[in-house]
Amino acid sequence: MELFDTHTHLNVKQFAGVEGEVIERAKAAGVAYMAIVGFDYPTIHKALELVEEYDNLIAATGWHPTETIHFDQACEDFLEETLQHPKVKMLGEIGLDYYWDTSPADIQAKAFRRQIAIAKNHQLPITIHNRDATADVYRILKEEGVPPKGGIMHSFGEGPEWAEKFLDLGMHISFSGVVTFKKTEDVRQAAQIVPDNRLLIETDAPYLAPVPKRGKQNEPAFVRYTAEQLAQTRGVTLEELAHLTTTNAMQLFDWHPQELTHD
Repeated sequence: MELFDTHTHLNVKQFAGVEGEVIERAKAAGVAYMAIVGFDYPTIHKALELVEEYDNLIAATGWHPTETIHFDQACEDFLEETLQHPKVKMLGEIGLDYYWDTSPADIQAKAFRRQIAIAKNHQLPITIHNRDATADVYRILKEEGVPPKGGIMHSFGEGPEWAEKFLDLGMHISFSGVVTFKKTEDVRQAAQIVPDNRLLIETDAPYLAPVPKRGKQNEPAFVRYTAEQLAQTRGVTLEELAHLTTTNAMQLFDWHPQELTHD
């Protein structure tokens, strides 16, 4: 069984100096692959370091909506440069965040639209951050158009109605530990209606640890608990869920196991 954590932040200070140990624990739990998501200068630099050191990691680079107040031409030029890296397989995370009051909504929207355009130019999928901004995220994605390579609604936290809308735009839906929480029955209902070929899993580590690890620092190994919940919700085995979601991730990222050289 091989699981793919499609959104993790092994590149943040919480994991500084212990990245190798975290990767080994993930492997022991059946997590074979990870996408390391950078969202500002320090985390992007670290993501690139990690994917160069470990063959089972890929990167996504982009400017997080809370950081877009700093998104200037220099940031854009740097982002464009990172997208040339052979192991950067996605642009993100991008989107809107109305919870943290760090970047005005109009600045977030401008950066969001610009980064969608950049992803199209580079023929890459996008990964979307949405917090308290679902209607506006949907509107902008619909107006701008999802890149031909597609994209991910990362850490999906809405019900089936919104899942349908984003699926209709051509997005994949990725579930994090949120799907295991007691009060998120609407998210589990959404998980039931996502087509097999659009389903993904993630941790968003070090955040959003799933039950039974809720309240602790999340890490990629814990994606197994999310996979177990999704398998139960969808009425399949864990092995079937793992194969399905890993295959989907490999196809979306245009990255395949036979390209890898394992230890």
